[in-house]
Amino acid sequence: MMSFSMRAVVPRPPRRVDPSEPAAKRSVANGMAEKDEHGDPRSVGDVLDRLQELGETAGGDKVRLGDMLEAMGHRAYGPFLIVLPMIEISPVGGIPGLPTALALVVALLAIQLIIGREHLWLPGFLANRGMTGDKLMKVVDKGRPIGRRMDAWFHGRLPALTRGPMVRIAGVAVFLLCFTVPPLELLPFASTAPMAAIMAFGIALLVRDGVLMIVACTLSVGAVALGAGLLASKQG
Repeated sequence: MMSFSMRAVVPRPPRRVDPSEPAAKRSVANGMAEKDEHGDPRSVGDVLDRLQELGETAGGDKVRLGDMLEAMGHRAYGPFLIVLPMIEISPVGGIPGLPTALALVVALLAIQLIIGREHLWLPGFLANRGMTGDKLMKVVDKGRPIGRRMDAWFHGRLPALTRGPMVRIAGVAVFLLCFTVPPLELLPFASTAPMAAIMAFGIALLVRDGVLMIVACTLSVGAVALGAGLLASKQG
């Protein structure tokens, strides 16, 4: 039975794994213990590496959003604004209703960015949601080419545009983009446009690249315009 308890889910220090504990009873996130000791992810490739390790450890078992959060560390806003849109863009995102569900989670993250919350928080019923490790691996495989290009192109230029008020501006833009996803889901592949813009904000925050922040703002305007145009043509 699904738990609807509202509890904060924040990164915590990795626990020591008891060798005598049955592997099936260990949390999937415990496989990231050694990785967490090296700090937070600093690139899209780092994010995908952690997701891959989670997926390989889980196999056919479920990887929860809470597991992903623990694996990503303290800079979870950027990684989560990458991972969730990447799920939507991957073949897994073709499941009816999934883009809207992902947009609701992203909207919750955006609100926390806007109010300046230091650590990402997920209510219990969202933290326990997830997908099998096998499906997560499909997301990782789809995201590898994107990740390599993003890491090559964007890396710490104009970092001042990724701090202070710009973080809240990004949060507002992401929040507004989330509202375009549910109606666009009615059109084939249309919800990919706002999700791509959201992912650009996530990468900008992760690698502290102000140039990409400007690109993300531009993509946001284009995504909203595209969404409005597609909806208008559909109604016409």
